[in-house]
Amino acid sequence: MDLVHLLRAVSVEFGLRQTEFAARNGMHPTDVRALICLLDAARADEPATPGLLGTRLGLNSAGTTAVVDRLERLGHIARVRDEEDRRRVLLRVEPQAVRLGWEFFGPLIEGVLGVLDGFTPTERETVRRFLTAAHTAVAPQRQR
Repeated sequence: MDLVHLLRAVSVEFGLRQTEFAARNGMHPTDVRALICLLDAARADEPATPGLLGTRLGLNSAGTTAVVDRLERLGHIARVRDEEDRRRVLLRVEPQAVRLGWEFFGPLIEGVLGVLDGFTPTERETVRRFLTAAHTAVAPQRQR
């Protein structure tokens, strides 16, 4: 249980930093989670549609539209037409939002990377396996 409690403590701290970032930048905490989802989709080369965003955040279509509208109004995302299917709208995180995020979260990320520097490649792989399995165990809970 010690590992579960530590993982929860790390999650709480990340959540507090997200809330702080949101407050500093006139955003709702859900907006920050939405940006993270969109950045993760881009990194995974997944089409970032409003439907994907709503599913990942557990929002209905009205809630998803509200988040997308807020982020677009703030200049953090843009709606763009899919080049392969012009009927489909994709969501793109704008460079200024990425820059804003790095200014705030960069030192936090660098701190975590610094911690990982003290681990051997085998230990890092063990951490990766644990976090991947923990994520898999927790993620289906959102579906219930």
